Amino acid sequence: MLHDKPVRPDQESRQVSDDDNYRMNTYIAFFRGINVGGKNSLPMKDLVALLEDLGARRVRTYIQSGNAVFQSSEKNPSQLSGQLAAEVRKRRGFEPFVVFLEPDALKNAMAKNPFPEAETDPGSLHLGFLASTPANPDLEKLGSLRKESERFQLIGNVFYLHAPEGVGRSRLAASAEKLLGVPMTDRNWRTVRKVRELAEE
Repeated sequence: MLHDKPVRPDQESRQVSDDDNYRMNTYIAFFRGINVGGKNSLPMKDLVALLEDLGARRVRTYIQSGNAVFQSSEKNPSQLSGQLAAEVRKRRGFEPFVVFLEPDALKNAMAKNPFPEAETDPGSLHLGFLASTPANPDLEKLGSLRKESERFQLIGNVFYLHAPEGVGRSRLAASAEKLLGVPMTDRNWRTVRKVRELAEE
């Protein structure tokens, strides 16, 4: 699910003036399923260029799994998300699922983490960012798939999972999106923390 090993330095786009920054909103984009197993290739340098072509400034990325922080004058995140997905399809031949967040939403998701003791093992703590709040999540079925060591909680449009044994062979992790009934992209605590730092720069 999650590919979290740094493989290259963060990319950062051209700098802009203070006046430009004043008119810009900061956004965070989490992509799902890019650069995995040779499929859905989208190098971060190409993502930076693509976002800049859509008017984004100060684009920064973290690792190859598709985490970007940038500034844009666009006031409607949904419209920007649609433009971005369409442009990736045009240039790369696939249309990714992307979750857009503002920095306060990410900070709020981190503050609501129900498993704070797991933050010392950031690779085991995962936040699943959902396209919307699930209307009819099958939490009972999710519970039946849970290993003894695993814990989970759904809070609004964020699915928290503590998986000390890893998510690679976790039936709960593998079935979460289907049973929640809403598209989701997953990040571990290490990535979430780093992206928050980038958003605060």
